[in-house]
Amino acid sequence: MNKGASPRKYKVQLFTAGLLAFAVVVWGFKDDLFQISKNLDVFASLYKEVNMNYVDEINSAKMVKTGVDAMLNGLDPYTEFVPESEIEDYKLHYVSTQYGGIGASIFSRDDKVYISDVFEGFPAEKNDIRVGDQIVKINDIDLNAKNSDQVSMLLKGPKGGTVKLLLKRPGEAQPVVKNIARDEIKQPNVSYYGVVSGNMGYIKLDKFLERSAEEVTNALVAVKKNNPSGIILDLRSNGGGILQEAVKIVNLFVPKGVKVVSQIGKIKEKNFIYTTTNTPVEPELPLVVLVNSRSASASEIVAGTLQDLDRAVIIGQRSFGKGLVQQSFSLPYNSLVKITVAKYYTASGRCVQELDYAHRNNDGSVVKVADSLIHEFKTKNGRSVFDGSGVYPDLEIPRDKFARVTQALVGKLLVFDYATKYKQTHSKIADARSFALTDAEYEDFIKYLAGKDYKYTTVSEKLLDELKAQATKEKQFTEVQAEYDVLRNKLLNSKKNDLRQHKQEIKELLENEIAARYYYEKGRYEAHFKYDKELASAVQTMQNKLLLASILKGEGNYKIIGKPRTDLLAKNAAVNSDDDEDED
Repeated sequence: MNKGASPRKYKVQLFTAGLLAFAVVVWGFKDDLFQISKNLDVFASLYKEVNMNYVDEINSAKMVKTGVDAMLNGLDPYTEFVPESEIEDYKLHYVSTQYGGIGASIFSRDDKVYISDVFEGFPAEKNDIRVGDQIVKINDIDLNAKNSDQVSMLLKGPKGGTVKLLLKRPGEAQPVVKNIARDEIKQPNVSYYGVVSGNMGYIKLDKFLERSAEEVTNALVAVKKNNPSGIILDLRSNGGGILQEAVKIVNLFVPKGVKVVSQIGKIKEKNFIYTTTNTPVEPELPLVVLVNSRSASASEIVAGTLQDLDRAVIIGQRSFGKGLVQQSFSLPYNSLVKITVAKYYTASGRCVQELDYAHRNNDGSVVKVADSLIHEFKTKNGRSVFDGSGVYPDLEIPRDKFARVTQALVGKLLVFDYATKYKQTHSKIADARSFALTDAEYEDFIKYLAGKDYKYTTVSEKLLDELKAQATKEKQFTEVQAEYDVLRNKLLNSKKNDLRQHKQEIKELLENEIAARYYYEKGRYEAHFKYDKELASAVQTMQNKLLLASILKGEGNYKIIGKPRTDLLAKNAAVNSDDDEDED
């Protein structure tokens, strides 16, 4: 190293040389080597000049990451750079659910940190950490002004290490001190399995990370011991994960040697066709897959292919529409880049990708796949399915939308707080499946809300405000003000009854939150079963053998899957008809 060179200048020179060497080695075989080298040289020179001359000190690593992120943002949301400092979080989200910690989740509220969930069987639960506890200090470090991510890092650490917590507990005057030994925390891919009404086996799969297929296999074997009448695989809000795990899960229900999914990109070496390789665990029992708008990627491979093979009935709402495959590549200094390398195609040949990142609007916004580019495909029994728009359910169940008052109660954490209060005064409750708040207890909740801030604006109030604004703009409001005031007062009086008018949905959320205080995540699921419309539809469909057969054979209304695509066919037919008339 030149003695006269500053450390910063030396790093810049290394950075520049590294970029140029990277260009030569990786891109040397490309015809556009000059353009690549030129652009990298410009980037390195710009970085050097800004780094050396900018008026304030610069965080070099942050600046480069900002530039890299901006570059990748022009591609798609799934192509991303992961620096060394974020590798562990990356693995936790995309590879493995295992880490060292206490087994609790947290959230921030008014610059304070609280326990939001405790995981059964882990150190937090064993040491009587409770949902609603405020964490004041960790290892004598005050948590004032620290966010959830910073607190989470303090809680995590090597297995066996001790973490000291100072807690404020609702209903207790004195602070609580807990010394907890961290353990290996593994959040399962399968968060629940069991038998639901109608003697149906039920498996809730949250993600497709390492060993997810093994977990589904174990759950399936366990529920089969009850001789179920059918199987329900719940993929709602499952954002996906590892493609190969999805293939293995499909294989549990279809024979060996069946094509599941193909992966096709511009590099032939990365193109694959995945087929089933094992004897299925359950190839005969009726099967329903539940999906919603947050079911994506690997979830869509499973749902889409089981639909293509006419092996399962899909129930719920249209899935997300992500048909892209990512692969991770190692970079220097323990960083990596995750790149979209291909699109995947389910067994019928369709790609569910909805957004077209390659053909954006002039302003850079992403567009949906054009109707003219949507194609029809056939399932094994000849049913019509379509690409370019996720997986449409065979039976669509409209998504429930909570009333504004319910959203306000949840958003203001009043449902959460009442559940904490309820736990303080009730040592036990009925089992989660049968637990229900009495009318007297719901009235107690309404009293609890007195004086609490949960202001909200109803849709009617919003429309009325818009009417006032428009009438005022057009200088007509004085003419209608009397009628406006009468209507406003009627809406306010009606709003006072919202807590009773929407009692059923508010009770549902209260029961779920309270059940989780006693029975953890399992309790939350079981308390919700009695309200779950998609689950009820799954049970009823498998109990109705004629309906089940009609759907899978594509009889009548079940011939074409996805009403929007039916509209598209009608539109295309009308266009063709118009063309014929013009020719005549």
